[in-house]
Order: sequence, then C-alpha cells, then structure tokens
Amino acid sequence: MAEDRDDRPEGARPRALVVDDEREVADAYALRLRELYDVETAYGGDAALEAIDEETFDVVLLDRHMPRTSGDDVLATLEESDFPGRVVMVTAIDPGFDVIDMPFDDYLCKPVDREDLRAAIDQQCEILGHEMMGEYFGIEAKRRVIVAELPESERADHEEYRTIERRAKERRRRAQRLLDDPAELLDSFDGIDRERN
Repeated sequence: MAEDRDDRPEGARPRALVVDDEREVADAYALRLRELYDVETAYGGDAALEAIDEETFDVVLLDRHMPRTSGDDVLATLEESDFPGRVVMVTAIDPGFDVIDMPFDDYLCKPVDREDLRAAIDQQCEILGHEMMGEYFGIEAKRRVIVAELPESERADHEEYRTIERRAKERRRRAQRLLDDPAELLDSFDGIDRERN
C-alpha cells in the first residue's frame, strides 16, 4: 500500500516534481504529497527542465499553461531526451483533440483533490516500477550468465560488463523505490538456476 511509504527513509520513496508557475499551487500540491513521496517543486518550465537535468524524478506533475516555457514545451523536451519517468499533466486547460499526439501518461483537470492526485501518482509509480523491474531482469540475467561462465579476473576489467553491473543495480534500486512490495518478483527471479548443470 502507498501508505507504507511514509515509513520509508528519504531517498527510498518515489520522487515527484511538481511544476507550476503559480507558487501557491505548486506548494499546495507538494504539501499534499510529502508524506508519501520525496517531492521537489519547480515554478516554471525552465526551472523544471533544469531540475530534471540535475536529478532523477519518477513522476512529473506538469502544468500546461506557463509563461516563457509552457508545459507543452517541457513535455516536448522530455520526449526528445527520452525522459526515464512518467508525466502527469495537471492543468486548468480543457483538453481538446490536440492531446491525442501529446506524450504524457495521464491528464488531470484542476482543481484536483488530494486522493486523485495520489492515486494518479501511485498508478504511474506502479507502471514505471514494473518497467524498471523488467529492465532489471533483462540486464541482470545477462550479468548472471557472465558471472556463471567467466572468472572474476576476466570480468574485472571489462568495461561493458561493469556498465551492465551498474545499470542492474540502479534499475533494481529504482524498482524497489517505486513498487510497494517487489520481494515476490525478486525472489522468483532469484530462484531461477541460470548456471550450466
């Protein structure tokens, strides 16, 4: 359950970025979310892109109507850069047919109550967590086959092996941060014998 997240230490919970040019709105949403997520705020599109460039966020709550760099501009930039998270538009702009081609993952019309905001984030965290777990399994299966077949002396200096080792650890940590109880999935994966008999 998402409520279990409030017991997790900082850094072990999903990370959300609230983006709105109206400080009061961004701060109000952030306040509603802080007990379950690690939350940052950005008061405009440029600040959002800067924050995303510097840190990893799992979910971005993005207002569409902002001066200078709009939410649509931020969304386009995130798509171009293959942003490794989920985007929820949270906006007062009524959607039209233009949303069909927009690369967001959910769309909430303001005003949004706390339960709907949390439910949308929880859903996106669950989806992303399973994506991260799938990537982890694919990478870790390769790493384990190499470990089973090649001695440490050969693996130690192999750059590509070290890269997949780091990627596997990062994906596993992120999946554990996003999913409420990934233990069963991890145990099932760990229980598969990949070594030659």
